[in-house]
Amino acid sequence: MATQATPAETLELLPDRPESELAASSPEGEPAKRQKSLTIGAVCKALAQEFPDISISKIRYLEDQKLLTPRRTPGGYRLYTQGDVARLRTILRMQRDEFLPLRVIRQELAAGRGGAGIDTPPAPGRVGREGARAWRASMSVGEAAGALYSLEDVLEETKAEAKLVRELEEYGVVKGEMRGGVRYFDETEREIIAAVAELARYGVGGRNLRVFRSSADREAQLLQSILAPALRSRNPERRREAIEALENLASVTSHLKHLLLIRDLRKIAT
Repeated sequence: MATQATPAETLELLPDRPESELAASSPEGEPAKRQKSLTIGAVCKALAQEFPDISISKIRYLEDQKLLTPRRTPGGYRLYTQGDVARLRTILRMQRDEFLPLRVIRQELAAGRGGAGIDTPPAPGRVGREGARAWRASMSVGEAAGALYSLEDVLEETKAEAKLVRELEEYGVVKGEMRGGVRYFDETEREIIAAVAELARYGVGGRNLRVFRSSADREAQLLQSILAPALRSRNPERRREAIEALENLASVTSHLKHLLLIRDLRKIAT
């Protein structure tokens, strides 16, 4: 949830505040010439061309979620290295291009993707045993865990309209969970709302999303039929392997849909 900028945050945006001065006052006392540090405002400007919706509040939110750890000056200024910017770009691309929830993005980063300041592209798979392709699961199908977000939080972060969220609930795209008379959404549903809010900018409404919902239901039924015996197994090890296989298959089908969509869009564009 976005909060109002602190006085220190506001100063970070002032054009007459030299970045070299901020870098020179870093807690580690590193000279500015070693590596130019950027203020949060400068980071926004650097990423705005690729990510027009980037904002200070979004960067601060990702920091709150422990995805970014910029240095701080004694005065509280955030200082971002080029490695921090590359990491942030990787996070934003995983959100935009792969629709990964923050929980999975955190796992990807911990596994080394985009680490050490390296800006890496998505890697859908690699060559496995006997030449077979071993797909990296890009999603977790385990029971949803982690933070829950109120409707107010979701609207603040996704910039969606309350009417749109109600429409998504009506068509069963999201459901939420009632606690103490307040409806909360998990990370996956919040990301769904964010994606739909982007589509809404082009006139796509909740009723138009039934085609996505129907497609997802059919795919889930297909994967369930493939792995049903193992998923129902009472053997914990076999069930764990089945869930891993389900996640891998979900990655394969997602990549396949992406390729088919690209092929059809190329026909439209030519």
